Amino acid sequence: MRAPETRAVIAALTAEGAEVRFVGGCVRDALAGRKVQDIDIATQLPPEEVMRLLGAAGIKAVPTGIQHGTVTAVAGGKPFEITTLRVDVETYGRQAKVAFTDDWTADAARRDFTFNALSCAPDGALYDPFDGEADLMAGRVRFVGEARARIEEDYLRLLRFFRFQAHFGKPPPDPEALEIAAELAPELDRLSGERIRAELLRLLQAPDPIPVVEIMIARRILREILPTAPDAALLRALMRAEATDEPVDPILRLAAVLEPGREQAERIAERLRLSNRQRFALVYLLAPPLDPLAEVSLKDLHRAVRKLGAPLSRKLLQLSWARRHRGDERAVPDEAFQAALEDIERLASKRFPLLGRDARALGVPEGPKLGRLLEEVEEWWSERDFEPARKACLDRLRELIAGA
Repeated sequence: MRAPETRAVIAALTAEGAEVRFVGGCVRDALAGRKVQDIDIATQLPPEEVMRLLGAAGIKAVPTGIQHGTVTAVAGGKPFEITTLRVDVETYGRQAKVAFTDDWTADAARRDFTFNALSCAPDGALYDPFDGEADLMAGRVRFVGEARARIEEDYLRLLRFFRFQAHFGKPPPDPEALEIAAELAPELDRLSGERIRAELLRLLQAPDPIPVVEIMIARRILREILPTAPDAALLRALMRAEATDEPVDPILRLAAVLEPGREQAERIAERLRLSNRQRFALVYLLAPPLDPLAEVSLKDLHRAVRKLGAPLSRKLLQLSWARRHRGDERAVPDEAFQAALEDIERLASKRFPLLGRDARALGVPEGPKLGRLLEEVEEWWSERDFEPARKACLDRLRELIAGA
């Protein structure tokens, strides 16, 4: 609220006396002592007036959803989503037919959970029409109004209930909401893969998603989006092997609640509409080229590290260790794990010093022969523990060309 760019946006919007408030996640996260990500602002002003006031103050205004009352201001390189107060006229999933209003409580009543209905004036005054602050502090994830009605307005709220339970809730979850969620879980099939993916991955990024994942498995909710999800035992073991100095990888955790196999990985990647990078990672985590904890040669391990990259190779190692210690609550990464991790880090720094252009410079035309020659030199290089330098590799390439 004190940041210069935030104050500039607020000053622009209130220049002619309009009331504005911070709303939603930024208020919730600030009260919870968490890092604020996106800043959302609500106002009684219609979007055209918002655009005019921002323009008059020299602030870029983008009509990102102007038909629904949303304008994005960009100040100091940071986006601020500004939305006119609304009431729902008709709801049908992700979108809704809305009308603008000047009623702050009516606008707050559209939100899914009580702590997401909080708002805060620029002077710090907190507005809490549904006791959201008390719910937040108590770890209660509670719908605004009747849970069934709110979920049926948009079935994504079913997944959001579990995502917020994982991040903000204390067990047990609201029993009425849980029963309704279990009953309506088959309706998740109506949702697009993109929307399911966003909520599922955010859930898995929670510091400890296991209690919620276990509930979703036990109540047969997770199977509606991950039909082969077995149990949380592997995820529990994986979390003991995760690197504490790296951000949580939700794709790695997703792999830990799925059965291994390339076919399944491809099917889940398609259902969730994963990005190419996410798909690649999931496929190789569930159908790895090798087991880093098995007795593999440095040559084979280096080949895998080159193909997957060091970060994904480390995650493959973590998952491999978790599979070995699934169900053993006392196990922690051991010497074999550390040794394999050191091998991965060392091999990741080993770069084969030749490229295709080196072979072409020696008169080898583009084609299969060029590739075979480079593979032979790389094999020779790896058999010597990756030590030969570029000059030695070039000399070996010349020998192979001369003998071809």
